[in-house]
Amino acid sequence: MTSSPDETKLDHIGPDEIRPVSGQPIAADARAVAVPSGRVSRLARMGGLAAQVAGSAMVGGVQALSQGHRPQLRDLLLTPANARRLTAELARMRGAAMKLGQLMSMESGALLPQELSQILSRLRAEADFMPPKQLRQVLDAVWGEGWRRQFSRFDVRPMAAASIGQVHRAQLRDGRDLAIKVQYPGVARSIDSDVANLGSLLRASRLLPRGFDIAPYLEEARRQLHEEVDYAREGRCLAEFAAQLEDQPRFLVPEFHPDWSTGAVLAMSYARGRPVEDAQTAPQEVRDRVMRDLMALMLQELFEFGLMQSDPNFANYLFDRESAAIVLLDFGATRQLAPQVVAQYRALLRAGMSGDAAALTAAAADLGLVAPDGMADAGTMRADHQRRVLVMITQVFDVLRTSESYDFADPSLLQQMQAEGLALAEEGMVPPAVPMDVLFIQRKLAGMVLLAGRLGARVPVRALLSPYLEDT
Repeated sequence: MTSSPDETKLDHIGPDEIRPVSGQPIAADARAVAVPSGRVSRLARMGGLAAQVAGSAMVGGVQALSQGHRPQLRDLLLTPANARRLTAELARMRGAAMKLGQLMSMESGALLPQELSQILSRLRAEADFMPPKQLRQVLDAVWGEGWRRQFSRFDVRPMAAASIGQVHRAQLRDGRDLAIKVQYPGVARSIDSDVANLGSLLRASRLLPRGFDIAPYLEEARRQLHEEVDYAREGRCLAEFAAQLEDQPRFLVPEFHPDWSTGAVLAMSYARGRPVEDAQTAPQEVRDRVMRDLMALMLQELFEFGLMQSDPNFANYLFDRESAAIVLLDFGATRQLAPQVVAQYRALLRAGMSGDAAALTAAAADLGLVAPDGMADAGTMRADHQRRVLVMITQVFDVLRTSESYDFADPSLLQQMQAEGLALAEEGMVPPAVPMDVLFIQRKLAGMVLLAGRLGARVPVRALLSPYLEDT
């Protein structure tokens, strides 16, 4: 089947072939929803959302008072209807709204009110996309109106969508099979105002727990968004990872195509593979190998590259059954790690695996996880909470130090950690102000642990850590 220059249609591809190349997979019921691109329209939508939530709370409060009840403000704000409003509107805004939701839910989900955590979790899963007309307008602006004549096929329905852009499959007339990430219009120029407006909304809503400082998350969302909207930067990170891993056939990285890439469009080779979660039905040795390789890569990123793809979303990994290789996707969240933080993690690792309690406390304090022994509390974190955090860290290292191979199918340790984390949250523990590098490393680690549990993998963690226990 051929297409005319003005008809950029993609021939039918079976469901086993279409896989996301970055971002959240597009669900069958996902909608084509235009992204508000002007600053004024985005500000108006944010203000309208605040008014709707406040109005709903006021009506609910009057009704409760008329029935003799004195409701809490949080109960009035976090109604099911308001949760739906918040999720739908923030998802439609994309950009800063979705990015802040991802950061807060990943880093502090256990410390936020359950209702707000649920809103943010649902926000991460939203995957609406631009309608074809808006997509054409964006591509006409960056490629020129004659771009369609260079393609034999272009699928206007994206394979995946995320907070910054959406991904389409296409084929050039020269035969190249591409995945093309297209940035949502208005996201880049609205970052600062979006972040400021969203922060004001959250502070005014009183949805956050007392003592929770949202300022670092707002600043990090702003900084990260400015990096992620620079698709030229992502292209360089993609090429850097490809170069770092060129002698490791167990990993496949899409090829960067700079001739069709701009600051707002990223072109790369189309990557075939199955979602990595599908490996949970594979033989045990396959599941073990997948997680061993991914955890080994995470340690390489931390201790050798000093460069980490910090987003552990499962959609960023595919498994190619033919080559038995893992396909690595989406390098927008690639982060250059501070050498000091890398050295501090190495010290924490050495202390934990040697069982040196004093050294472990000092290393955890250097990273900002707790205060040095005998000193005042770190920030707003109580001394008894710090002691319990140290106990949790020690328990994890005790298990890793004494296990030849850790079975992630056994949920007992993770459940123990989650139960203690929930107990600390219910007691009002506020997380310490640690360096953002630490938060992103912890997020990557948590994502790997969750994936290993999903696959039921057995991983020789102690052997993987061994090369990094010596001084450099």
